[in-house]
Amino acid sequence: MHPRTLTIAGSEVPTIGQGTWRMGEDPQREVVALRAGIDLGLTLLDTAEMYAEGRAEQVVAEATRGRRDDVFIVSKVHPDNAATVDTIRACENSLSRLETDRIDLYLLHWRLDTPLEETILAFDQLVSDGKIRAWGVSNFDSGDLDDLPDGNAPAADQILYNLVTRGPEAELMPRCADEGITVMAYTPVDKGALLEHPILAALAADRGVSPAQVALAWSIRDGNTVAIPKALSLNHIEDNAAALDLDLTAEELAVLDGAFPAPGVVPLETGS
Repeated sequence: MHPRTLTIAGSEVPTIGQGTWRMGEDPQREVVALRAGIDLGLTLLDTAEMYAEGRAEQVVAEATRGRRDDVFIVSKVHPDNAATVDTIRACENSLSRLETDRIDLYLLHWRLDTPLEETILAFDQLVSDGKIRAWGVSNFDSGDLDDLPDGNAPAADQILYNLVTRGPEAELMPRCADEGITVMAYTPVDKGALLEHPILAALAADRGVSPAQVALAWSIRDGNTVAIPKALSLNHIEDNAAALDLDLTAEELAVLDGAFPAPGVVPLETGS
């Protein structure tokens, strides 16, 4: 049985949250969607400074106005801003757009040329100043985690993970579980492509649920993963929330393993 919640940075968060990639294009609709999700318990909101050049963070600000203490906000620093001074400045800019005094979890969006020591120095300063509660990484494979300065463990690693992208199961996800690093799964329904798969659809029909619910319940089955689907329609948001209550049987998991076999150790895939 997968848990409905897990703990990140001392906060209990739902194992299904809400993503905001490509939000900022239709703010009124997006705010309504995020608020509906919050009402249904999807209180972890994931965003980034690069999403719509900061406009997604502004959507999160509007959606959480008057409810800041009810939500857990995740944002990310762009790797072009990963130097110490730039990371601090980027965080302050995100705080301004989010209209909040703290970000609950702040991630390095992906790794470029800036030494990780510089970014971690900024993260430590931001934690000390109360501007972020915890820090993490995104798109880091096991080798990238090896390169973090000794004694510096991220609270989370946000990666591409779904039924057709199972490479992280071989090494990265077991390591994260062992080291207390929460996995955050982005694109958990493969941008909707999974929902058309006949085996997934048949399994969902047998259970009287939607394919999205099956895909999401599968993605959080290990108890150390938070899935962050994006949804704008109320039906999709309700599906996402309902997946918190769906436990797949051993037989159903075996069917999915047969239809979507894990590839073993492969390089970490990334998406948008």
